[in-house]
Amino acid sequence: MKSKSDVRGMSYQHQYIKLEEDFGAHNYNPLQVVLSRGRGAWVWDVDGVKYLDCLSAYSAVNQGHCHPKIMRVLIEQAQRLTLTSRAFRNDQLGPFYKELCEVTNSHKVLPMNSGAEAVETAVKAVRKWGYKVKGVASDQAEIIVCQNNFHGRTISIVGFSTDPKSRDGFGPFTPGFKIIPFGDVKALEEAITPNTVGFLVEPIQGEAGIIIPPAGYLKKARSICNKNNVVMILDEIQTGLGRTGKLLAEEHDGIEADLTLIGKSLAGGFYPVSAVLSTSEVLGVLQPGEHGSTFGGNPLACAVARAALKVLIEEGLVQNAAEMGTYFLDRLKQIKNPKIKEVRGKGLLIGMEFFAEAGGARHYCEKLKQKGVLCKDTHDHVLRFAPPLIITKDIIDWALERIEDVLSRH
Repeated sequence: MKSKSDVRGMSYQHQYIKLEEDFGAHNYNPLQVVLSRGRGAWVWDVDGVKYLDCLSAYSAVNQGHCHPKIMRVLIEQAQRLTLTSRAFRNDQLGPFYKELCEVTNSHKVLPMNSGAEAVETAVKAVRKWGYKVKGVASDQAEIIVCQNNFHGRTISIVGFSTDPKSRDGFGPFTPGFKIIPFGDVKALEEAITPNTVGFLVEPIQGEAGIIIPPAGYLKKARSICNKNNVVMILDEIQTGLGRTGKLLAEEHDGIEADLTLIGKSLAGGFYPVSAVLSTSEVLGVLQPGEHGSTFGGNPLACAVARAALKVLIEEGLVQNAAEMGTYFLDRLKQIKNPKIKEVRGKGLLIGMEFFAEAGGARHYCEKLKQKGVLCKDTHDHVLRFAPPLIITKDIIDWALERIEDVLSRH
């Protein structure tokens, strides 16, 4: 479709891009497409060009764009009550707690807004648990994390990142974190000291390039944490809520974390909602005034999240992610291109890694955009495919035609 233009001859796309470049901070480098509408697995740009979304807003729209059932609840609740702060109670928070605990087998919920806030909440809670319950000396608590982790962008979080882009120029950093290799249970055992209060880990490292640990890693880590009285914290903000073909990725290893962090698609992309799920013992250490958020647990957020969870379960999106993910992964593995190093994934979280000499994955994203498929490179050499969990076999076949065409030519 030919780009629409105004009287000055500048396309709508370029007008919006220029506004971003002129007035916005340059902390992102997005593909040059300006989206204005979405429905299901599809999005349209300001010129009316249609694309398949294979990123799902970093898994925040697992239920698909603008799901009508969630939208209806959003509108209805927005007309009733949106915000009370936590100074008062509201009629959506209690039901949200109950429904979320029941579906995830949790004891307690602490609601926040963003994934990074959930991580910060977990850090605070597990430190206080260490002092109040485990008996660690004041200000000596240690939390073990993994190399190549991604848990957010706050100062505390980037302080225990190993990505130079996340760290350079932002110090000094918060102490109290120990970094070990991902997937290495021996390193975890050796890193634990009497001051260790928590082990924070992603079941699959998404931003690192869809890195899947060795089979049984989480089960062994769970055992080590139990043996040493260490709180196991799973960051399921990207892997949770059906993305890997299970409601929570921990289910692949048959374990339960002590603290589980969820967010992104918890509200279906309509509203920022995150949550810390835990036992009464860990979250029970927090008393009134010690932690909170003006917007965390607001009635609009809770109502939308309740609807988003209902859609996820009632429409069978978790099972669909498992089935469609297996099909998509198998077909991607059949693509013949000597530049492809490996294709890996679980459910609909899939990474295609290229050899370094291929020149990175970004140019494949740009070529795929021209074919109507939007996806994202990560860690330079990995192409990530993570479409909404509502995707069908016919849509995957449509995408595969275009992916195969691009990869056979470049």
